[in-house]
Amino acid sequence: MIDPLVSLAFSVSSNPGVYALLLGSGVSRSAGIPTGWEIVQDLIRKMALLQGEESVADPGQWYKATYGIEPDYSGLLDQLAKTSDERSQILRAYFEPTNQEKAQGIKMPTAAHRAIAELVKAEYIRVIVTTNFDRLLETALADAGVPPTVVSSADGVKGALPLSHIRGLVLKVNGDYLDGRIKNTQPELSVYDPAMAGMLDRIFDDFGLVVCGWSGDWDGALRAAMERCPTRRFSIYWASRREPSPRASDLIRLRGAICVKIQSADSFFVTLKEQALALGQLRQRHPLSAELATTLTKRYLVRKEDRILLHDLVYEETERAYAQLDPENFHGNRVADNSAELDRRLKAYESITKPLLGVTTTGCYWGDREQEYLWRHILNRIGDPPGSPSGLTAWLGFRQYPASLLMYGGGVAAILGNRFTNLAAVLRAEIVGQIDRKALSAANRLNSGSVMRDGSANYLPDKQRYSDYLLELLRARLRSLALSDTEYVEAFDLFEYFLGLVVWQAPATKWEWAPIGRAFWHADVFFTTEGPTSPSHPRIATIAEALFEKGVDEYRVVKAGYDNWVLRRGL
Repeated sequence: MIDPLVSLAFSVSSNPGVYALLLGSGVSRSAGIPTGWEIVQDLIRKMALLQGEESVADPGQWYKATYGIEPDYSGLLDQLAKTSDERSQILRAYFEPTNQEKAQGIKMPTAAHRAIAELVKAEYIRVIVTTNFDRLLETALADAGVPPTVVSSADGVKGALPLSHIRGLVLKVNGDYLDGRIKNTQPELSVYDPAMAGMLDRIFDDFGLVVCGWSGDWDGALRAAMERCPTRRFSIYWASRREPSPRASDLIRLRGAICVKIQSADSFFVTLKEQALALGQLRQRHPLSAELATTLTKRYLVRKEDRILLHDLVYEETERAYAQLDPENFHGNRVADNSAELDRRLKAYESITKPLLGVTTTGCYWGDREQEYLWRHILNRIGDPPGSPSGLTAWLGFRQYPASLLMYGGGVAAILGNRFTNLAAVLRAEIVGQIDRKALSAANRLNSGSVMRDGSANYLPDKQRYSDYLLELLRARLRSLALSDTEYVEAFDLFEYFLGLVVWQAPATKWEWAPIGRAFWHADVFFTTEGPTSPSHPRIATIAEALFEKGVDEYRVVKAGYDNWVLRRGL
């Protein structure tokens, strides 16, 4: 059977703003806030003490026997203090913490209040009905950046906006501790002003309900409002530490409420908040648009506290893309028109990886060293797609296109962002071969020669070269990261140059070969000791330190061998 708390979390998460809260004194109990009746009893003891009665076993009974009437909150205050300021000072001691109490966390918002505030901030909860006089919930809401709308009297109800326009309504049905009209006694609690009763009727009719910390015994008018509600649009969840009282049990049966056994109000609301927010994040992420994936990556990179959220985002989006790369989704090994088949696969792969490309490019542009493992993980996983490696050689090699696209996007973004350790992370990420099952660098596994086999590059749109095709594809994706189109093209060409260097340094075969890419058009500057790839250039030296174990010295050696080989080929 599903845990009622899990069911509640699903309901709250799936129906933002549909559930209201009904909170009683039990929610503020751990803060050391007394109930209204406890305040009345303490005031009576003080009155008795002034009259020579040092110990009163039953304050309520003593008051009735002495004065012939039931104890009345307002009447007690009038007898103890003659001005409103004096009455206010008496009450403050019960609800407002001293400096010492603040240091001890007494009369301060509890974990329950903070969790509720987060649920309101996330717009899962909009309306809160409470019998409490304290202002702990209002404080927690304000601290969370959600200024509450507080209604604590019939006059306040009449002046309030419609429920649909209020975010963070706190309806204090028994009043506020600084208002002399607060309700404590049985006669006071047995009936509400018509305006307050009408507001409750609308809430109970229009909203689902989560009850916590309320016994259901003392507030007759509140209980009556629940009893007369004619509809059952949404569920009622009744959270309680103990078995409900007979009156509460009758109400639970009448309303068909679902009982939730809890350890405390604090643990209940903290768990509800965590589960509802987690479910909300999962729902948002499947599937993510490229724009949303990019936005989330930026947000999670900013705050170290969000490192777990970033980790989960990367791993979830990687797995989502990985599952869609199953070869069962790419039938068509033998077709009459290879150009049409290649175009079909290009579009399919690009669609699958679009959100992940947004994550990778954003992460490699902004990310620090501590996030490098994430970009390597993306290439490790996508570079070894699911399914058995079989079929035409051309399509077998083209299964690496999604990972190649991610490597290019992340590498160019890293250069644009001067995050050269991220450049090293994507070029040197280990990729397991589909056939030999050996781990080689991404530069070796995902370059044009590995992806476009058996002349498949001849079928690219407009017969473009692989590098030119990727240059145009990524131009729009990386436009926001480059100051100009010229800067973007220079970063792309520089990436391909270092891609060739890494392959040349550790070739996959015994033959002398490395990809050249668009460097073909820049041989007179790229393949020399001067120009944009000069070891003496500060930026190039920094890249060399990140990319090669022995830094600039090793870069000079590898560059000399690669440049000579390219120039010997007549470029």
